[in-house]
Amino acid sequence: MTVSIIVAVKAYCKNLGQCVKKCLELDFKTEDYEIIILPDSNLSQEDILSNSKVKIIPTGDITPPKKRDIGAKEAEGEILAFLDDDTYPDKNWLKEAIAIFKESDKIGCVCGPAVTPDDDSILQKGSGLVYSSFLISGNHGFRYIPKERREVFDFPSCNFLIRKNLFNKVGGFDKPFWPGEDTFLCLKVLETDKRMVYSPKVLVFHHRRKLFKGHLNQIKSYGLHRGYFAKRYPKTSLCVEYFIPSIFVLALLVGGILSLFSSSVEGFYSFSLIMYLIFILTSSLLLVSAAKESRANRVKLLFLTVFGIFLTHFTYGIYFIKGLFAKRMPEE
Repeated sequence: MTVSIIVAVKAYCKNLGQCVKKCLELDFKTEDYEIIILPDSNLSQEDILSNSKVKIIPTGDITPPKKRDIGAKEAEGEILAFLDDDTYPDKNWLKEAIAIFKESDKIGCVCGPAVTPDDDSILQKGSGLVYSSFLISGNHGFRYIPKERREVFDFPSCNFLIRKNLFNKVGGFDKPFWPGEDTFLCLKVLETDKRMVYSPKVLVFHHRRKLFKGHLNQIKSYGLHRGYFAKRYPKTSLCVEYFIPSIFVLALLVGGILSLFSSSVEGFYSFSLIMYLIFILTSSLLLVSAAKESRANRVKLLFLTVFGIFLTHFTYGIYFIKGLFAKRMPEE
């Protein structure tokens, strides 16, 4: 099978250089894959970008899903492999993914975890631990930490491979939204008879945004779009789990006000808040204890993870509500 690796970018950056370098080092026949880079404007094809396997296709200032649709039209591979510019693959990434595709024609998509690299900063690792927490990702922690193989119904496009004929059949991403574009593609795939398989061996590494500003800006966008999708596309986004952070924020604010006027409400409010903090601390301790870090860094990570989880809940909850009331998204 031949593969087209597709990477949507704004412009050249250090992470993109690393991504391309690691793609060129894959344990895969060099003649069987190409790398398509989709920047806003043309890039100078020097150094690593001058490799004959690299195609650069300027797209103008458009959203990543539109860029990926353009890349798919230009792709020569039988498999489309989507990466983000701040990810890079394990050397066996394509080999493991293609082995799964070859198991059955019914397997239309293959995906795998996006793990925080060991050389990320402590602030980036804190963000990775926040995403890994059950209190943030629920049953989807396998997206950030390798877990057992399984079938999935939705998966991020930072590590997502799909048969090109299936991608064309469902019409590609065909949405301007970002983030959230992957939800629509996965829904269309599931409406066919094809399966979506997750494997821990289909591994990429994903540089995180730093706690707290960069991380929370990303959470704002996630919450805003999911709230909007819950209203406009209820088939995939009208789920109770997406409303929980907003319910938490409202309970935090309303409970705090009511506790000023009632001692019984104050007692229940204080107990609930303490239990919530205990859950955060417990989750954070479990994650930090498994981290391969020095004792000093583990203490820092514990602090970052505890506050990161709380602020993620609060930020997502507020922007989810904002999305519910939004008339349209900025990129529409």
